[in-house]
Amino acid sequence: MTALRILHSEAATGFGGQEQYIFRMMCAMRECGHHMEAACQPHAQLTARLRDEGFVVHTLYMDGPLNYIRGVSRLTKVLKQGRFDVVNTHSRRDALLVGMAARFAGVPLIVRTRHLAKKIGSLLSFTIVPKRVITASDFVRNLLIARGVSPAHVATVYPAVDFPDPMPAPILRTSLGLSDRALIVGSVGVLRAEKGHAELIEAMAPIIGRCPDTHLVIVGGGHPAQETLQALVDKKGLTRNVHLLGTRNDVPALLPDFDVFALATHSEASGTAFVEAGAVGIPVIGTRVGGVPEMMRDGETGLLVPLFDIPALSAAIEQLLKAPDLRRQMGRAGRQYCFVEDRFTRRAMARNTEACYQRWLEVLR
Repeated sequence: MTALRILHSEAATGFGGQEQYIFRMMCAMRECGHHMEAACQPHAQLTARLRDEGFVVHTLYMDGPLNYIRGVSRLTKVLKQGRFDVVNTHSRRDALLVGMAARFAGVPLIVRTRHLAKKIGSLLSFTIVPKRVITASDFVRNLLIARGVSPAHVATVYPAVDFPDPMPAPILRTSLGLSDRALIVGSVGVLRAEKGHAELIEAMAPIIGRCPDTHLVIVGGGHPAQETLQALVDKKGLTRNVHLLGTRNDVPALLPDFDVFALATHSEASGTAFVEAGAVGIPVIGTRVGGVPEMMRDGETGLLVPLFDIPALSAAIEQLLKAPDLRRQMGRAGRQYCFVEDRFTRRAMARNTEACYQRWLEVLR
């Protein structure tokens, strides 16, 4: 494929799953020979991360009407001078600002990537300013089609996961003082009510009561959710068995000590955390919502349970904890599905994105 000049934009300033998707996408596409630049807010964490990797990042404030006018004017010049082939926006604010600049600059292909599983409202930032849409799962793609977007104008590109090679030595059991006999249910995700950590704690309580050597480890930060969860743990007398580790930068060293991964999320566009666990051979348990069923194979790589069904969640966790052979079987299947089959790798992400860009450019140019 001919090398393309591509600019990605993002208005958000934090660094979560959406920003990780952009970061990995830009790295993967650069490895394929494409020229990659970005437009972000000056104080965005993504700005610093991309610059550390050697990318050119154009910074501008994206809030308010004055910044909108200034931003459109400035980026129109940047895009004209850079002769970009593709502009790929990721949030509503930057889709309207950067997308409009791309229109004025005559960029052949303007794409909006949709990362959220929320109901689609206005199509202004999906089909009026951008020309095509990429989604993080088929679930989100179907939401857009149901809202009126042409199926030919929207495609799914799954997120990629990254791990160090080789993986670091596991450290979780040692750091918590747990023996090899202890059973660990692990969960990784930012602490928000909609991630379902409270339901997970409720589901674990009877299991811990029957098997005191069972532990729940929750990795992720977020106030005031962490205080609320700690209060729930204290109220149920689970302080010895439920460990809230907060934000960690060494998740790859924690995952291998999990016997089971579980996340009772209420809504998920895709659910990269399930892929990260599956890719290292951990059986996963999740709720049947959003794009989660696409990140695993129910009954093969893990188990899906209905949303808010705490008894079903508890039963699924206990089923896997009591069956080490089944855990190993599902772990092997999960690694095959997530990693070996090249479904969620950077290479697959770049290949699928290239195919979308090429197909759409042939029509639009």
